Parts: sequence; C-alpha cells; structure tokens
Amino acid sequence: MASAVTFRHLSPEDDIEALTLLIRRAYKQLADLGLRYVATWQGADITLKRTKTGECWVGELEGRIVATIILSYPPPHPESEWYKKPGVALVQQFAVEPELQRTGIGSALIDLMESRAAELGVSELALDTSEKATHLIEYYKKRGYRFVEFADWDVTNYRSVVLSKTLSSQNT
Repeated sequence: MASAVTFRHLSPEDDIEALTLLIRRAYKQLADLGLRYVATWQGADITLKRTKTGECWVGELEGRIVATIILSYPPPHPESEWYKKPGVALVQQFAVEPELQRTGIGSALIDLMESRAAELGVSELALDTSEKATHLIEYYKKRGYRFVEFADWDVTNYRSVVLSKTLSSQNT
C-alpha cells in the first residue's frame, strides 16, 4: 500500500480543512481513550499555524491526502530542554487515515522524515506522545527511538514522553 502513496510538501492549493479532518480522524482512537492531544480537537486555524512551524509533508493516494507529518528544525517548543539542544529536529502532527493505518504508509513517512532530517544535518530526530499511549511508544522504540525526558504541555491532559533517535549516515 505504501508504494502507491506519493509523498510531497503541502501546497497552498491543498485544503486545510480537509487536512484538519484527516488529523482528527487519525487521532480519534486516542481521544476515545480520554487523551487530549491538540490533534484531537484542533481547528483549521491551528492546523495552518502548525504547518508553518516546519516542512509539512503529505501522503497522497489516488488524488486524496491520506497522511501528514511536520518536520521542524529547530523545534518550536522552547519549554522542552531536549528540543533546545543544537542538532535536534522534531516531527509532529503525524497522522494516517484510520483505514490505512498499519499498511506501511506511516512507516514510509517516518523513513522519509529521518532521511530528510539527516539531509538537513540533524543529529537527533525527536517527537513526543502521551505516556499513556503505550502502543505508540512501543512503535517508536522498535524504530530506534529512546526516552529522553518527560514534558507537560499546557494544552494536553497528560504527561508526555519525549523520544529521540540518533541519526547517522545509515538513516539516509
């Protein structure tokens, strides 16, 4: 399935409202667990603002956006000590259509972000998620991400774990 998806930068012609709805659908399972990720409730204004914090990438399948992620370098979260370190980039707002999850699209998108970050000279690629989202933490750990710190964002109702992966020429 992932091989049929084309990855590209978000363009000004793309529908931000449709992208927002994709993100909210992708995070619904987490909302149903009572986790208040920004992506579970954000409107198009927040989506647009977040897309401008870095390189917003989308995955397109048969003319429809089915996945998205943002690569920010440097990260826009000064409250995280890890994100302040030189050489650290952040991936955020990572979403795949629910019916297409576990088909390899998300993994292909993360692979692309790791390669892109390495091209930019990034030494660490980081992300954060709820400490209660154990399935996501396990997914990232299998990809080589490790725990580096806890974070407590004002806009969520949970403590986050910040995970990071050291990038090398082997990641490109």
